[in-house]
Amino acid sequence: MKIGIIGLGYVGLPLGVAFCEAGHEVVGLDTDHRKIAAIDRGESYIEDVDSERLQALGGRLQATTRYAELSSAEAVVIAVPTPLTRNREPDLGALEQAGGALSTVLQRGQLVVLESTTYPGTTRERLVPLLERSGLTGGVDFNVAFSPERVDPGRTDFTLRNTPKVLGGLTPRCLERAWALYEEVCDRLVPVSTPEAAELTKLLENIFRSVNIALVNELAILCDRMRIDIWEVVEAAATKPYGFMRFDPGPGMGGHCLPVDPFYLAWRAREFDMPTEFIELAGEVNQAMPYFCVERVARALNDHSKAVKGSRIVVLGVSYKAGVGDLRESPALKIMRILGERGADLVYSDPHVPELSEFGLFAEPLEDALRATDAAVIVTAHPELDVELVVRSAPLVIDFRGVTRGIEAENLVRL
Repeated sequence: MKIGIIGLGYVGLPLGVAFCEAGHEVVGLDTDHRKIAAIDRGESYIEDVDSERLQALGGRLQATTRYAELSSAEAVVIAVPTPLTRNREPDLGALEQAGGALSTVLQRGQLVVLESTTYPGTTRERLVPLLERSGLTGGVDFNVAFSPERVDPGRTDFTLRNTPKVLGGLTPRCLERAWALYEEVCDRLVPVSTPEAAELTKLLENIFRSVNIALVNELAILCDRMRIDIWEVVEAAATKPYGFMRFDPGPGMGGHCLPVDPFYLAWRAREFDMPTEFIELAGEVNQAMPYFCVERVARALNDHSKAVKGSRIVVLGVSYKAGVGDLRESPALKIMRILGERGADLVYSDPHVPELSEFGLFAEPLEDALRATDAAVIVTAHPELDVELVVRSAPLVIDFRGVTRGIEAENLVRL
């Protein structure tokens, strides 16, 4: 089978590699010429796909910027970014560009699957009309389905192969075609009745996490005022064997999905005169956490007779989660921007992120970063972070991830 994939990022590249490893030919398309050149060299830019794995494909993965190369594919998967605008509204620009361009080469009998996270109705109301500019009819001349990506970058226990794959087809035949495609790389498929059900499934998964993280974050702020250790409370509550699922507080949510999905559904719900106040409130609580974290840093510095302005502050971990270099929606960046605006002298250390061009900074080795610092702020605790070294070396440590639990020191402050 020849499969096309539009978008060679954290979703598209691992998916393309999986299809190649299953014996299929893949044409991967991206507008970023640097990604095309890297794949041609056999160099991976995604943590979940190492370069050796890419090189072992033996030429079955062809990277291109030309949509004409997709005309001979039996199936085309769209995995492009769907971020939010500055006004926190859906930005479907990349999806619309991909759908419009694909319509110029779409062939009768092809299957088109959208994997990009979006609001219910996008596949049917936005993508299908774009594809029908080809003169073909969706669900009749070509097949359409939505199958939400469930990639968790850096995770090894749940992969594309063993994570259940949700499928929603425009018609029963569309679902059959999508099933035949994904059973090549997924052990368990979960069919739903419509693309809208599949679209909402993905939003529910992440809004569930968003709401619960917001709850524990709000409790963390309350515990700070009440002088109660939130980590002790969470750990104690997590001993209940039923009716409780553990969520940890932190500096805010990052990645493509968690900070975005609540706003996607809230925006769509307004079209149905349904204010999703609970969901929007959770998003607002999580969006506000970096501001609380900055205030916590300022208070900790003040307790050490220092001001934020002029203090040398080292941020430990700037990616949105441990073990990866993904900066999308990372709360560390917001924390750094606010601290910078207040006059802090910023330094950072992160083995997964060599450069932050927007700050004009390069990552420093941990020991160098801690030298002559006024405060060390643990925002993302990578597995290799030497927490004991941080506490020994920095005159003040503010831990927003709870990784210093078990350490007692006068220079240590936890969320």
